[in-house]
Amino acid sequence: MPLYLTEDQTTLQDTIRDFVADAAPVSHLRALRDADDPIGFSRDLWKQFAEMGFTGILIGEDQGGLGMGHVEAGVVLEEIGRNLSPSPFLTTAVAAVEALRGTAQADRWFPGIVAGETVAALAIDEAAKHRDHVDLKAERSGNGFRLTGRKQFVTHAHVADMLIVAARTAGSASDRDGITLFAVPRDAAKLDIRPERLADSSIAAHLDFDGVEVDADAVIGEVDAGRVPLDRLLRAGRTGASAELLGVGGGAMAMTVGYLKQRKQFGVTIGSFQALQHRAAHLYSEMEVARAAVLRAQQLLDAGSDRADEAVSVAKAMTAMATTLSVNEGVQMHGGIGMTDEYDIGFFMKRARVLAELWGDANFHADRLALAAGY
Repeated sequence: MPLYLTEDQTTLQDTIRDFVADAAPVSHLRALRDADDPIGFSRDLWKQFAEMGFTGILIGEDQGGLGMGHVEAGVVLEEIGRNLSPSPFLTTAVAAVEALRGTAQADRWFPGIVAGETVAALAIDEAAKHRDHVDLKAERSGNGFRLTGRKQFVTHAHVADMLIVAARTAGSASDRDGITLFAVPRDAAKLDIRPERLADSSIAAHLDFDGVEVDADAVIGEVDAGRVPLDRLLRAGRTGASAELLGVGGGAMAMTVGYLKQRKQFGVTIGSFQALQHRAAHLYSEMEVARAAVLRAQQLLDAGSDRADEAVSVAKAMTAMATTLSVNEGVQMHGGIGMTDEYDIGFFMKRARVLAELWGDANFHADRLALAAGY
């Protein structure tokens, strides 16, 4: 598969680039932060995404969506990252859609997602670091289940219409099997949601399930067989996060290169200094390698390849490292102004830090690749 976009994908890229740059530039994020916005994103912007058709990008045409793939979803996410646009697109239109695909819950939730009326939150992690362990208990109770345990760092949980919750119905926390996914309403009784603002001004929450009762219809897929939709969710989410990271790194790099071309010292632009040229060239090469890794993962996901898992981990690790380099170099090469809140480069660093941790950082995925290779 060639590692470049097709003509149709390039046209989509041009469309989404103009739309996001106009509707949700970095100043949009700054305005939400300065206003201490309690939602963390604009619902009006989410509706605009729906009007453009982007919320249904992974949903089949027979269910009202565009019927596109992860490459196209990544094109959208890269522009979201480039502009630091606060949006539930990654969690709802990508990860949640993949989890719900082919299940009875899809018919219930897809219309709202396509219309830009539904926001989904993903209650997966239970510890300070993503460990792919599930300990929250789901015990049989009448015709349904009782959920007991904790989840944390659940983005948009405080305003979501539905929470996708990974729960343990058999086995121990580290077992791959014995997991069931549930679609839980945010206003469920005995569910305590405590939102907190993260470093990048997004809002995530700690969730306490104190015997939350759900009926059997809340099950996504089959009981004890939740690993299949959970793996779909994680593959899509990690690949999508990689694409957004690529956009964050690309946006920071463009800002830095622009500064090198404008800032003058000793009567010449600092971009003419060979030391800074070397650093900029190194950054460009690292970002291009990460771009190839992301596109490869997207293509393998769309092809249903059994090598997709490996490619997804490579993409997440590579983009985390390349984008971290991009934002660090950006702050360094901007000098003193890079450390001020008035300049946007710091927002890129904060967003990169949060995305790099989401669903496994570079070390997590490097370890995952090593274990898969027999080390």
